[in-house]
Amino acid sequence: MADDNGIPTLYEWAGGSAAFEKLCEAFYRQVRVDDVLAPVFAHMDAEHPRFVAMWLAEVFGGPADYSQQRGGYPHMLGKHLGRALTEQQRRRWLSLIMDAADEVGLPDDPEFRAAFVGYLEWGTRLAVANSQPGAAPVGQAPVPKWGWGVAPPYVP
Repeated sequence: MADDNGIPTLYEWAGGSAAFEKLCEAFYRQVRVDDVLAPVFAHMDAEHPRFVAMWLAEVFGGPADYSQQRGGYPHMLGKHLGRALTEQQRRRWLSLIMDAADEVGLPDDPEFRAAFVGYLEWGTRLAVANSQPGAAPVGQAPVPKWGWGVAPPYVP
């Protein structure tokens, strides 16, 4: 999966699917007992951590399992519509996933973490905006592909 210059994808650099699965297991273990996020995820499917790991793996250059098995971007969008997520919840989500990244030993080099955090900031801000009552987000888009730089904006 390395590019034409032999540079590994963020997915490869992180350690592949197993790394994202460990990340999401650690993250959702924290979420379940967090006073801000536990209510948001109180009724989550037991498989939710695995599905989020599949999403992240695909975003960062791994296999398109989320798109093939879960319905890609439209499915992910549907999970956020009407949820009225708050900035406090978004920030807590970021804080806990970064703690989980440290806990499971995701790479901590500045280049990886900058790209990783860049996607998480971008994605969580979209999730908050798309979750608001009356939001009218783009319904059909590809799963974003995040690399060592920045992802280009999607123009329908």
